[in-house]
Amino acid sequence: MTSEKLHSTVSGRKDAPALLLLNSLGATQAMWDLQMPLLEPHHQVIRCDTRGHGKSPTLSSPYTFDDITADVLGVLDSHDIKTASVMGLSLGGMTALGLGLTAPNRIERIVCCAARADAPPPFIQNWHNRLAMLEDGGIEAVWNGTVGMWLGPETRTSHPEREAALRESFLETTEEGYRGCTHALMGLDYLRHLGEMTVPTLFVAGAEDAAAPPDAMLAIAQACPGSEYSVVPGAKHIVNIDRPSDFDLSILGFLGLDAE
Repeated sequence: MTSEKLHSTVSGRKDAPALLLLNSLGATQAMWDLQMPLLEPHHQVIRCDTRGHGKSPTLSSPYTFDDITADVLGVLDSHDIKTASVMGLSLGGMTALGLGLTAPNRIERIVCCAARADAPPPFIQNWHNRLAMLEDGGIEAVWNGTVGMWLGPETRTSHPEREAALRESFLETTEEGYRGCTHALMGLDYLRHLGEMTVPTLFVAGAEDAAAPPDAMLAIAQACPGSEYSVVPGAKHIVNIDRPSDFDLSILGFLGLDAE
């Protein structure tokens, strides 16, 4: 297992509890921009780009979730943070679960958004299809086949700047980085271990998400002792950008923001 030093930034209150934000496959730390006004007054917010994404370096593929979680623990170490809460979406949400299972002494609570915890055959086939797009047309071809799953038509029409920002980040993803992360996803195997989870966890699903459907996320939540579960109405896969106001409401109580 090789850990890589990721590009990361810190904002918010230095004297406040740490909150680490993890991006989806094909995004960067910028995907959390809409949540910063909510989070920064109450947290020391650490954001990073996954290996092969944004400004982080790319290693030779394939990757595993052990690699990706080691990278993230390295980010906490680089900022001298002993414990943090973690919020991640899709690949980032899966990584958050891995952190909770393998390093529970470092993780205070988890918000796992729009994610799965296992890799059934249709899920694996989807990633083979994505890799075929990558080989045929590069990263932009993958984006063209992805954006309709990420954002609903209302958001794409009313907030074209959100789609434009996601596209810009997606095209910063290296082909090797994308390829490496898809291999990690095809080996995803946390579901059978979720009964061992000791970190308080909130699962947030998008009501219209085909990639991590609400029923699949509910099953994950039910496998995770004492977890909480919320559905963001009308949201597709990138729930925090497709329906930011409703997403913010879904995480307030769990992160203790509505009590301050």
